[in-house]
Amino acid sequence: MITKIQKINPRKTLCLLLCVFTFLVFTIQSNAQQTRKESFNKNWQFHLNDEIENRDSISNNTSWRLLNLPHDWSIEQPFDKNSPTGEGGGALAGGLGWYKKNFTISKNNQDKLTSIVFDGIYENSQVWINGHFLGKRPNGYIGFEYNLTPYLNFGGENELLVKADNSHQPNSRWYSGSGIYRNVWIKTTDKLHVNQWGTFVTTPSVSKEKATVQIAVEVKNDHQKNKKATVKTIFFLGDKEVASTDENKIKISSNNKQTLTSSINISKPALWSVENPTLYVALTQIWSKGKLVDEYKTTFGIRSFRFDLDKGFILNNKQVKIKGVCLHHDLGPLGTAVNTRAIERQLQIIKDMGVNGIRTAHNPPAPELLDLCDQMGFIVMDESFDIWEKSKTAFDYGNHWEAWHKKDLEDQILRDRNHPSIFMWSVGNEVPEQWSERGAEIGRELNAIVKALDTTRLVTAAMNPPVHVTDKSVTIQFEDTADKPNALAGSGALDIIGYNYAHQTYAKHKTNFPNIPFIATETTSGLQTRGYYEFPSDTTKVWPVRWDKLFTEGNDDNTVSAFDQVRTPWGSLHETTWKIIKKHDFLSGFYIWTGFDYIGEPTPYVWPSRSSYFGIVDLAGFPKDVYYMYQSEWTNKNVLHLLPHWNWDENQMVDVWAYYNNADEVELFLNGKSLGVKSKENEDLHIMWRFPYQSGTLKAVSRKNGKVVLEKVIKTADQPAKLKLSADRLEIKADGNDLSFITVDITDEQNVLAPRANNQIYFSVKGAGKIVGVASGDPTNHESFKGTQHRALNGKCLVIVQATEKAGKIELTAKADGLIESTITITTKQ
Repeated sequence: MITKIQKINPRKTLCLLLCVFTFLVFTIQSNAQQTRKESFNKNWQFHLNDEIENRDSISNNTSWRLLNLPHDWSIEQPFDKNSPTGEGGGALAGGLGWYKKNFTISKNNQDKLTSIVFDGIYENSQVWINGHFLGKRPNGYIGFEYNLTPYLNFGGENELLVKADNSHQPNSRWYSGSGIYRNVWIKTTDKLHVNQWGTFVTTPSVSKEKATVQIAVEVKNDHQKNKKATVKTIFFLGDKEVASTDENKIKISSNNKQTLTSSINISKPALWSVENPTLYVALTQIWSKGKLVDEYKTTFGIRSFRFDLDKGFILNNKQVKIKGVCLHHDLGPLGTAVNTRAIERQLQIIKDMGVNGIRTAHNPPAPELLDLCDQMGFIVMDESFDIWEKSKTAFDYGNHWEAWHKKDLEDQILRDRNHPSIFMWSVGNEVPEQWSERGAEIGRELNAIVKALDTTRLVTAAMNPPVHVTDKSVTIQFEDTADKPNALAGSGALDIIGYNYAHQTYAKHKTNFPNIPFIATETTSGLQTRGYYEFPSDTTKVWPVRWDKLFTEGNDDNTVSAFDQVRTPWGSLHETTWKIIKKHDFLSGFYIWTGFDYIGEPTPYVWPSRSSYFGIVDLAGFPKDVYYMYQSEWTNKNVLHLLPHWNWDENQMVDVWAYYNNADEVELFLNGKSLGVKSKENEDLHIMWRFPYQSGTLKAVSRKNGKVVLEKVIKTADQPAKLKLSADRLEIKADGNDLSFITVDITDEQNVLAPRANNQIYFSVKGAGKIVGVASGDPTNHESFKGTQHRALNGKCLVIVQATEKAGKIELTAKADGLIESTITITTKQ
């Protein structure tokens, strides 16, 4: 065999060696990071204890069900009028559940640290490993971890056992869910490592030309010997290295911690903003004896901000009005079980409305929500507590306050403080203590806890209201304190005054609090049922009369008009509060109650209602009409939205509203005949026509300087004839988690939505997926969200399918008696 000998090119050889070296370094880095934290969600066993027998025990005879986490067992239960959670808790049972997982850990890891990380368990969790008790955590919303290392059988079988006790009811004012409803991780590190939540990135100086970035790294040595190491942090924008800190040589004694601080300058930084939420990554490495022993990634953003007494919120030296919504943590028909795609869909829907802010009401959120807020550009108020010492329900967090509030708040700040989306910490919501000196004391204590860990953000609390309201038409949330001064607001404990409602007082904020900026932490509380309308539409209804009085009026079917005409006594119509916030520069912004409907708290009704009416978007993710008012005000996209639908009784007197923007006028036509031109005047946010109904075609045309901007047509629907399916995504990941949200429209033969159709729809699925949720947005529907059938609400229904881990096709079919069925295919890819 003859081999041709080629001359070696030294330059090419050097390049090849550099490429190989780079590949090896990044492979080492990738492996160090990959093995640090891995999903631990698969193949758990679950047992829900019987309500009467074996209430707080398990045995060899206990029956177990195999499932993957995250898991919410309450969403699987039937709606029950007699549930101890009450309608406020969604009329879904709590109970006591057990989870266990058998697993092995390689003998190669016996010289390392192995920890279990829970992002949240609701609630009163206790954890054991191989019979050894690891600890408890009453708070259902905070993440925590336990060191498993001393109790593991390396190379053999191990059993992790978790008890979640949500049996003491009521313990929440809204639907809490039950169980290990957030993600679980197994973490493996060298005994010399970056500690849990062990980095803090700040940007003390920011301009378009240069930013100073400072990082504090807490290194922990769990070896029995002193250790020498080099700690290095590299900064990346995307996959491009932008800077590296000086290497820190350290000597750290055994079983000790040491914090290192480094500072670098980045030229021409890409600033994080709501329009362009650019993210950087700080990659911290610990090297010992020439070996990479730990690697820790910290995502952060570079931005400057302040709350100005005259100009409100200033982000990167630009005035930005905070246009936010409050969100509870449930994901509608999925319950509280965390799913990243479901959270992302919610945020996409409200982002498209023009929302730029989120308040995490009223608890620390899932880490995935904050990650998405960083990526998508939201101004987050991260909230800690709904309760301090004084309870609002019999078994709530007030029972654990004294023992746990400091630890829980510290852990929240440490976990969340690197998120660039977070601009405020809220340490309480409508706490009864706010009117007493004790409330002022607690407020000062909580502010001090926060500031010991983060001085870069302001601390607030949601107060109702912070000042005395002289308007007798306003009902204070706690009637017996209506005439007392708000001690918390006047104590100096807060850096920014948070208003819950009391919109009549906003304009006088600078008089009442001349040296403290303003934020409306919770506003509006308007009420609507999607697709249901009452006439006349220009009358305001206050439901209920008082917060503490049973509502006996309303409609027999527990509906609320979707015109912006119904509000709570403590709140306002949607247009009312936005007009005030919009008018004054010093009002930094507000958070509307709420972005989405949520399970529980069905104000103004009680049973048979089991979910809220507050949302701008319903429980299935379908926008209500007021969504388009905000879209017309908060976005630059052309908007023309008509309401209501066009199926009424002949000659019935009806009102037609139009929300529009980027136009001077709107002309309305009925069956080709003009009904006149209307324009918004003064502070108007919509226009209205009133006339006798005629079936046919309603057409609106918006114009700017005489030129057509948009046209909108609504037609009278004939009898419901068929089903139409449309998916938010036709291709999803075959990872066992990804979701496709499929909308079902009931239409007539001409594909016109049948706006009063409430047919029962039956679903079936074939292939590489399964049905994980069904909903219609109807607050009175008692069918399970986990079933395969659901009654539509006003022409619409939702079904959610989830991919398996096998690539292929998901074929979903929808059927209804008397209607033409429909099938849609979703592709899943690895």
